Amino acid sequence: MSTLRSTQTLLRQAVRFGRTASRPISGKASSGAYRSARPLLLGAITAGALGYGAYKIYPDGVRDALKSVQPMKVHAANVPESQPSVYSQGKDHALYLWINLKPTANAREVARSVAKLQRYVDQVVDPNMRDEDDEIWAGVGFGPNFFGQVAGKTRKNYTYPYRKGALGDMPSSGGDVFIHAKSNEVSKLFELANLVIRGLPKDSIDNYEDIYSFVYQNGRDLSGFIDGTENPADDDSRQSVAVEKETGGSYVITQKWLHNLDIIQSEKERTLEGWVGRQKGDSTELSRKTITSHVTRMTGGNAFNQPKKFEIVRQSMPFGSHANGAGLFFIGYAASPENFEYMLDRMVGAGGDGHSDDIMKLSRNVKGTYWYFPGAQELKKLE
Repeated sequence: MSTLRSTQTLLRQAVRFGRTASRPISGKASSGAYRSARPLLLGAITAGALGYGAYKIYPDGVRDALKSVQPMKVHAANVPESQPSVYSQGKDHALYLWINLKPTANAREVARSVAKLQRYVDQVVDPNMRDEDDEIWAGVGFGPNFFGQVAGKTRKNYTYPYRKGALGDMPSSGGDVFIHAKSNEVSKLFELANLVIRGLPKDSIDNYEDIYSFVYQNGRDLSGFIDGTENPADDDSRQSVAVEKETGGSYVITQKWLHNLDIIQSEKERTLEGWVGRQKGDSTELSRKTITSHVTRMTGGNAFNQPKKFEIVRQSMPFGSHANGAGLFFIGYAASPENFEYMLDRMVGAGGDGHSDDIMKLSRNVKGTYWYFPGAQELKKLE
């Protein structure tokens, strides 16, 4: 999580993910190499943290650069295909559909239903008509117990343990099926969730939660901080971090965080910056940070620009309402759950030095678990 990228880097991102004002609407679903000219959503802060990085790139400001820069490769040819949600860039809204099944549910029938997720997507948006503005990127993941029933063991164990720290707990909530979808229109995500829920076998659901997120203040968290500036930016880098090379699958963390908006609005800005380890205005890393600041906990040291031990692809966004609570839905993808384990341990003081993450002074974790998003071919076998 370093300072904001240079203009040159932003222009390159416009080539990879942007669409110029003069580019015609294709009439077909766009490839992963192109995105809307709306903000490029580069993900949220590391586990349990705050913020959703976003950069707004206007076509008039990049047209000349677009003429001179050549497009870049998108996919590593030797890695099996992953699901669309894994390392695609963000949209204006996201759906997080968390499903717990009844013990009597037919696991194979459930798997067969959700493995057809792309068909549900195509029902919401005709693949022959959609463009970057109304497309949906979606993926489905499974809890370890459920996946073991329908497909066997994954290459790595991904059991999510309960964690307790001086500043709060991280409950282990479990879950069987999880849908992550991104779109610029929240109504399409609502429609997709309806199709998924209604498509499951009768009386198979014990309980579920559907959360719809949004971009806030052009890319800030509800705390007011910008983040995500060190999320891998191009597709090749994101794929390398997020995708298991042997399978095309990805291990995923989901956590629901509720912010204390009273603290955020009443606490001095300098205090909040100290807890995060960054300036609120432009996300510049503080040259001097405490051992308990969020940046320090995630990188493993309080040196300026401390090298990171692990990376993940963040897809987190703000969610909620004033009446029922609001905060950050944290979701991150990685090629190994080891990447998450290090970060979560550091947050609750289990990382060897006993210090907890100051970010937990302004946000409370109420739900969390791990999932496995199988590669495209693995998923197809479940149909």
